[in-house]
Amino acid sequence: MRAPTLDLTLLRTLVAVADTGGVTAAARRLAYTQSTVSMQLQRLEEALGVALHEREGRRMRFTADGERLLGHARRLLALNDEALADMRSRRVTGELNLGIPEDYAILLTSVFSWFHQLYPEVRLQVTCGNSASLVEQVRADELDMALVTRQRHAPGGEVIRREPLTWAVGLERQPPLTDPLPLALYSPGVDWCQEVVEQALATTGRDWRVAYTSQSMAGLTPMVQAGLAIVVVTRSMLTAQLRVLDESSGLPPLPAVELALHLAARRPTEPARRLAELIREELSPRGDGERRKEERRKEG
Repeated sequence: MRAPTLDLTLLRTLVAVADTGGVTAAARRLAYTQSTVSMQLQRLEEALGVALHEREGRRMRFTADGERLLGHARRLLALNDEALADMRSRRVTGELNLGIPEDYAILLTSVFSWFHQLYPEVRLQVTCGNSASLVEQVRADELDMALVTRQRHAPGGEVIRREPLTWAVGLERQPPLTDPLPLALYSPGVDWCQEVVEQALATTGRDWRVAYTSQSMAGLTPMVQAGLAIVVVTRSMLTAQLRVLDESSGLPPLPAVELALHLAARRPTEPARRLAELIREELSPRGDGERRKEERRKEG
């Protein structure tokens, strides 16, 4: 009879819930849906035959068994990461210049941490900018690679992921949903945002105005949080200060945007190839990405 084994993917989810304070924040960190996080916690409970968490109103807290498992989970994951880094420590050195929009940094937090553990001798430099300019820098060999939002002025690249868009307002305050709708939009140069808004609202004949612009979501959020504007945001960029406007708001549905990886035309360097692999694994649809990541761990 095969001995039972704890699933490290499920343990990583448990630790993410503990570190972020809840299912919603853990889902954002892991690029999962909330239902996936809840399902993975349930799978752990079923495998162990104990309750790991309980609800207190709207808050979630770990049970005594959950706290015990959390300690084991941290040690197991640390040992797993140490073993993988040690077994795959064939020296990869050099410099790597990556370009990303500022908002994508949160999506790549675990990628950056994992890359540093695996390849500590690579000097990673990250440049933030809008997608169109980053693609131009890759084409000019000023950057080794860039992860961007695919759009009219930044076509091509390898589509890594599709992100659904949604309308959002402040958690506690929102503007009247009357015409002209006050919108917080990305600054000129981020062309997908205004185009998506124009096309979506044109289908319903809604009028709108630009109330605020910024190059990043961090710059847009205060205006939206204050209840002075509506924002278009990807699901993974939703923060605890924002809430989704569903179809009952009368606003039209929005399409998805594509995240694309661009590599310099010259042959990719070894650091660029390794980082591209990690990005694909982290951001690809969860079935494939998690399977490949587990395969890489087992290779170690």
